[in-house]
Formats: sequence, C-alpha cells, structure tokens
Amino acid sequence: QVQLVESGGGLVQAGDSLRLSCAASGRTFRSYVMGWFRQAPGKEREFVGGINRSGSSTYYADSVKGRFTISRDNAKNTVYLQIDSLKPEDTAVDYCAADQTYRAARAWADVTTYDYWGQGTQVTVSS
Repeated sequence: QVQLVESGGGLVQAGDSLRLSCAASGRTFRSYVMGWFRQAPGKEREFVGGINRSGSSTYYADSVKGRFTISRDNAKNTVYLQIDSLKPEDTAVDYCAADQTYRAARAWADVTTYDYWGQGTQVTVSS
C-alpha cells in the first residue's frame, strides 16, 4: 500500500511556471512507476506522462511534449511535474498515480494501469 499526496497547485497567470509535487508514503517508492494525469472541468481524466522506477526514462502524451517535464527524487519519495508556459487550457486537477507492475511505457497512458491515486491538486491559469 502507498499513500500519495499532491501539492503545488494554485492560481497563476498565463506564461507562468509551476512545479507540482507528489509525496508518497512507505519504503518501496523506488519500485513504482509513477504517472501524472489531469482532469479539466467537465472533461474525462487525461494522461500527461509517466516516469520509470529509477527516473531514467519518461513518456509523455503528444499534447504536452515540450512544456511538461516529469522527474523523481527517490531519496525523498517524491515525483514532480514541471509545467512551463502555462496556458488557460491547462486549468485542471492534476493527479499522480503509482503502478507496482512492470509495463511497457505505452501502457502508462491507461488509467487502469495504476494501483494507487492521490487526491489531486488544482491548477488554475488566468488569461
């Protein structure tokens, strides 16, 4: 079992940057693939990107490549989502998720891949 808590969201202006954090409990954080998803008002949950256990490999949705960067610090049991050049359409609740099973990177985009989910952090971007 792992507990996930997202933080770092808030109200920002278009063009700003944010770094979201997802803190995990337990001593087995290094064994989990971590993913980020977002859900805009009235929309279904959308894949953002994922990162492997060591942090050496990442995989992103085509829609966010170039502005979103995922990293992790296993010593701190934390995964990060850096968002640059924020746009109003980035307004959403951002969720992190953990997967304890090895999978090919393409599977990371499937919400059913993940065993554990955080409660989300709200990102609101004004124009």
